[in-house]
Amino acid sequence: MLTTQRKALILDILRRDGQVIAKRVAEDLSLSEDTIRRDLREMAAEGLLKRVHGGAMPLSPDLPDFTARLSVSSEIKARLGAKAAAMVKPGQMIFLDGGTTTAEIARHLPRDVALTVATHSPTIAAELEHHPTAEVILAGGRLYKHSMVATGAAAMAAISQLRPDLFFLGVTAAHPVHGLSTGDFEEAAIKRHIARCSAETHVLLTEEKFDLVSPCPVLGISEVAGLIVPAEMPAERLKPYRDLNAAIATA
Repeated sequence: MLTTQRKALILDILRRDGQVIAKRVAEDLSLSEDTIRRDLREMAAEGLLKRVHGGAMPLSPDLPDFTARLSVSSEIKARLGAKAAAMVKPGQMIFLDGGTTTAEIARHLPRDVALTVATHSPTIAAELEHHPTAEVILAGGRLYKHSMVATGAAAMAAISQLRPDLFFLGVTAAHPVHGLSTGDFEEAAIKRHIARCSAETHVLLTEEKFDLVSPCPVLGISEVAGLIVPAEMPAERLKPYRDLNAAIATA
């Protein structure tokens, strides 16, 4: 088997299983473990995976700060935000997570119907300053500046008083095995808490977040009501998520 074929197989295993165990792959391919370990070292150097003891894991995404994220995939984020906003019905309470993609939901909310928007992000609340019919509830707490969201006990207590119809969740990574994840422990806890308080949770995902794993788990793919993704996402990239019975809406 050629090196390129082995590496393609390793990437397939990583997407399918969420990890690569060097010894097992070597046995399956009747090759030495040293050969597979060398492949993994080269693939790690190429930025294709993350080496761990005994094998490899999917990459963890970079975590640029909030300001840096404003210019990333802005046209695609606008499409996702418009698709999510179209799901909102008059009179509903929705909860908007922090982030640049969920900010697009706020910008696209209908301006001729009454609704309530809860959020723990001051930047999201500010987006709705001039919205004529949206009642805004801002949950406060310790500000996690990287994502511009409130975290901690005070935020948890405030969110516990709410029962949103829809929660639009933002994460930094999605993987069919490891689920939805983010880079901060406290932020992940808040996201899980909002989801527990909400009737439905929907996740907006740009393509670069797929098949990656961040350090802090939030929810499994099967625990959310649906994913909202770019229309140009290849069907084969989405198949493992559909296999988990995830409802996928494209924009």
